[in-house]
Amino acid sequence: MTAGAPTLLDPPLRATGARIRVLVADDSAFMRTAITRMIESDSQLLVVGAAQNGVEALEMAAALNPDVITLDIEMPRLDGLGVLRRVMEENPRPVIIVSSLSQEGAEATLQAFDLGAFDCIPKQLSYASLDIIKIRDHLVAQIKAAAVSRPRNLRKTSQPDVAEPQPAPAYRGFQRAEVVVIGTSTGGPGALREIIPALPADLAAGVLIVQHMPPGFTGPLAKRLNSLSPIAVHEAADGLILQSGEVLIAPAGSHMTVQRAAMGKHVIRIGDEPATTLHKPSVDVTMLSVAEALGAHAMGVILTGMGSDGARGMAAIHERGGITVGQDEATSVVYGMPRACAERRILRRVVPLGSVSAEIIAATRNPRP
Repeated sequence: MTAGAPTLLDPPLRATGARIRVLVADDSAFMRTAITRMIESDSQLLVVGAAQNGVEALEMAAALNPDVITLDIEMPRLDGLGVLRRVMEENPRPVIIVSSLSQEGAEATLQAFDLGAFDCIPKQLSYASLDIIKIRDHLVAQIKAAAVSRPRNLRKTSQPDVAEPQPAPAYRGFQRAEVVVIGTSTGGPGALREIIPALPADLAAGVLIVQHMPPGFTGPLAKRLNSLSPIAVHEAADGLILQSGEVLIAPAGSHMTVQRAAMGKHVIRIGDEPATTLHKPSVDVTMLSVAEALGAHAMGVILTGMGSDGARGMAAIHERGGITVGQDEATSVVYGMPRACAERRILRRVVPLGSVSAEIIAATRNPRP
């Protein structure tokens, strides 16, 4: 889930130049009109239908064959999760959840990600408010990215693959990674659901995750991953000591940094500075602090996502002799953040999503050079 507009490193519009066809599904006539106007304010987008309940949404999806669907969660006759499940089972295509429940009902949003949702955007508005205008640019950018993304089929993603990953080659010539930082945005919840459950409980490093999400989402995400994983997963808090065999997720709305402490310990700091970043939490902010604190004992992993957040941080880890790994284009929902790093030639390895956990294990078990 992203919090800002994309950069030039995001997926380009389809080469044909054809308008992207969008189906809007929402039980509120006000919302259907508002979302339609926002979408059609961009000349590259076209709303081909507006459904007022879940059954109608499925019928229109079959008849109109839209490129992208925007979908409310709370709808009559069949709720948004039911619609999403059917779409991803029968004819997968990108679905963006646009719902007032997306912030309060974080659990429903995580279920939507499990079912294959491209991303989720909270409405954050009331009928008497014009706050919905604030999401216009973000919604348009998400639709354009979704149109060139790779929708996931529910049958392939309903359960995370928690089998022991195939071993990755050792990182000869590099120090053992003591702290691993994972940065991701659009497509991240699904990617993390595959990576984190495959990490062992005795992983010889601490893991930090920066996932672009609105406030209120990262706590439930941590609980969900913790329930699926042998390794402990928690939302980060200020003053925690980072431990090996533990995963900490940066709380949405705040930055997470690492400071060196006595006796080789590392303290987690949660704060608002810098205030000028596009994203909060920022992958760059966390990775830059880890590069400074750990040097060659740091590992950076950049996953699917829009934009270029993380490129500066990955460059810092690379320059200090740390290990850097990027997800490949074929398995990325949006090849923006990994591409920004690949273009800078700062990745030691580029691997498919299914191999990322093995790379982390290899780096943390790496023999001394």
